Amino acid sequence: MSLRLGDEAPNFKAQTTIGEIDFHEYIKGSWAVLYSHPSDFTPVCTTELGRTAQLKEEFDKRNVKVLALSVDPVEEHLKWIEDINETQNTTVNFPIIGDSDRKVAELYDMIHPNASATATVRSVFVIGPDRKIKLTLTYPASTGRNFNEILRVIDSLQLTENYSVATPADWQDGDDVIVVPAIKTEDIPAKFPKGFKEIKPYLRVTPQPNK
Repeated sequence: MSLRLGDEAPNFKAQTTIGEIDFHEYIKGSWAVLYSHPSDFTPVCTTELGRTAQLKEEFDKRNVKVLALSVDPVEEHLKWIEDINETQNTTVNFPIIGDSDRKVAELYDMIHPNASATATVRSVFVIGPDRKIKLTLTYPASTGRNFNEILRVIDSLQLTENYSVATPADWQDGDDVIVVPAIKTEDIPAKFPKGFKEIKPYLRVTPQPNK
């Protein structure tokens, strides 16, 4: 059965490029991004893991720990990291899980037989400090992920967790946000002192409250 939003992210122990980890213990108190890639020593995956390493400061700023996974063994990951560092002009600085027995991939439904009977697809799970799944994304093997979009989603999730707001289409950090319908219009000034604009009774916008 596939995992859904709000489900607890299943725990596991696994060997990684930084040693064995207990997943829940490793991400304790942090947000997390767990994502799978189809295979080591492949072109799109090389660019994705390189981009992840380049964005480490951005993930750190948001209190996010990133973990990658494929069904290749750790020994292959370690050899491949040399290629990633060389070709992407970076230093891989996050754990890559070796899942050759496919236990984690099956736990997280990362193998889609109609795409490949053996390789993981490009799954993404964003997990909150409460260990609940906040977002899932699945890409085909031919499409590299947009990591700026993953960061944008994390910004939205972290904002809406702390304030009674939602983020509109194409929202970027710093843009106006939407006051959730559960807040009565007469109660908005007390909660959002920066002011608001009522476009429709169900569509009220206010400046981003944490800026």
